[in-house]
Amino acid sequence: MTIILRLLGLVKPHLWWMVLAALISFATTGSGIGLLMAAAYIIGKAAQQSGMAALELGVIGVRLFSLSRALFRYAERLISHNIAFKVLSRLRLWFYDALEPLAPARLMRFKSGDLLQRIMEDIQSLQNIYARGFAAPLTALLVALLMAALLGAFSPLAGGLMLLFHALAGIGVPLVTHQLSKGVSSGIMRQKAEEQLLALDLFEGVGELQLYGKLPQHLAALQNANQRKLTLERKNAFIERLHESFIGLLMNGALLVMIVTLMQTTTNGALSGIALAVATLAIMASFEPFFPLPASIQHLEADQHAGERLFEILDAIPEITPPASPLPFPTNHTIRAEKLSFSYPESTTPALHNLSFTVQQGEHIALVGPSGAGKSTITSLFMRFWNPSSGSLTIGGTNIANIDPEEVRRNIGLVSQKTYLFAETIRHNLLLAAPHATDGELKAALTAAGLGNFTSQLDEWCGQHGMKLSGGERQRMAIARLLLQNAPIMILDEATANLDGITEQEVTETLKRLAQGKTLITITHRLKGMEQYAQILVLEKGRLVEQGTHESLMAAHGLYRKMWELQHDGGSIPPTPLLHTAS
Repeated sequence: MTIILRLLGLVKPHLWWMVLAALISFATTGSGIGLLMAAAYIIGKAAQQSGMAALELGVIGVRLFSLSRALFRYAERLISHNIAFKVLSRLRLWFYDALEPLAPARLMRFKSGDLLQRIMEDIQSLQNIYARGFAAPLTALLVALLMAALLGAFSPLAGGLMLLFHALAGIGVPLVTHQLSKGVSSGIMRQKAEEQLLALDLFEGVGELQLYGKLPQHLAALQNANQRKLTLERKNAFIERLHESFIGLLMNGALLVMIVTLMQTTTNGALSGIALAVATLAIMASFEPFFPLPASIQHLEADQHAGERLFEILDAIPEITPPASPLPFPTNHTIRAEKLSFSYPESTTPALHNLSFTVQQGEHIALVGPSGAGKSTITSLFMRFWNPSSGSLTIGGTNIANIDPEEVRRNIGLVSQKTYLFAETIRHNLLLAAPHATDGELKAALTAAGLGNFTSQLDEWCGQHGMKLSGGERQRMAIARLLLQNAPIMILDEATANLDGITEQEVTETLKRLAQGKTLITITHRLKGMEQYAQILVLEKGRLVEQGTHESLMAAHGLYRKMWELQHDGGSIPPTPLLHTAS
């Protein structure tokens, strides 16, 4: 219930609109009751052959209540949907605002399909929580009080019995159906999440599934998940029909009891026969707002489950938080790491251990080492994706923890091992790095990155994950972004890994030319062109084991020389075994 109350708190800014919508909903039901009462009055008077003059009041009532019911219904739907859409918009913005600071550190334990389910399905399911948790119960309560007062004016016993039947319909039946459906609504949501995860894996991994002959098994798992969901949905539908039957039975029971109770009042002359007929139809109409209540209670379980999944994200504490008083990005771009250590969560092996090094402003250095040595972990610390476990990382003497993370990322350009391209045009993907770049600047960046043939195709769609481009073209798109960003510090994390030899040489020369005067850190395991770097840092198992120029490291006969000889003799470097892949 705490989750439901927190979710209802989201609509607090719209409280008075909610109250107004509930009152209009009550007026709609009241008009419906009045319409049936007026119709019963006309029929009763007509049966008595009272003449047209006697029917005038009933005719006026029918016209009035018909018109008011339509107007009230329209106004209630208009206001309710407006509130629902505002809540939906606020939920999505609130969720994204909470989600974005968690990436990537706190999102590692979530699957992408699961996050998509939370963003789309879970939030979508909460759009009507106002109607289910506030408007429907309030409307039913007001109608119950109205009918108790109307009938109680003629017979206190009838008023009390009517209130009892309404209490059974509004409280008893929802509690019974809630017990019957316990776990069903949340189970449907869990099965939907599982189904979406399997479907996403199918779409993205269909090639691998076919390659290893696992496609039939995966399709069977998807079909089984769908079947489990359908079974729960059928059970849910059965319970919904059941509670509608319960409400119908209560309505007919109340009708019978009220007729018997009011007959005595009619016999005494306190209530006319026409008034009894009018009251009978009013009793039937009064149960209209009670029919949705059991379903509302039923859906509240799904709302509770969806809320729990959302608040699991919303309540998570980001790994990186902006400083209260952020410092500006330094004009001096000298980088210094002092006793830098880092361990990934739930890992017993440090990814980095007690690293200390300095990169002077404008200096070009290389970080090399076997796979899993911790090279890309250093990139994550530079980009403020993680905080160091201990030690410090400074730029121009300022600890980067004291600089706004967004400011750090604006001033450090990165080309990583994995380039993500959005399912958008080439232009859109390039403007990500420089939103105000002109077409001329976009074309110049493409040409410099070796994509000159794309300069006339800025509005071409890249495909999902950029699948219309080859791996090398996607990597060159990332390099074009880097050139557009024009950051004073550049980090190339295996930037040319997916390029052929000739293109690699061309792009390397381009990057070298454009990096003049900038601080450049190249992370690679391919020891090619190492002579051009002012210094080379050699990492192994998260430790800095060697440091120096290419010539001095070759003369030292250490790990660097061994790696260089293996590569230049056509060998390969065996990966370092790790509990957690750091790079």
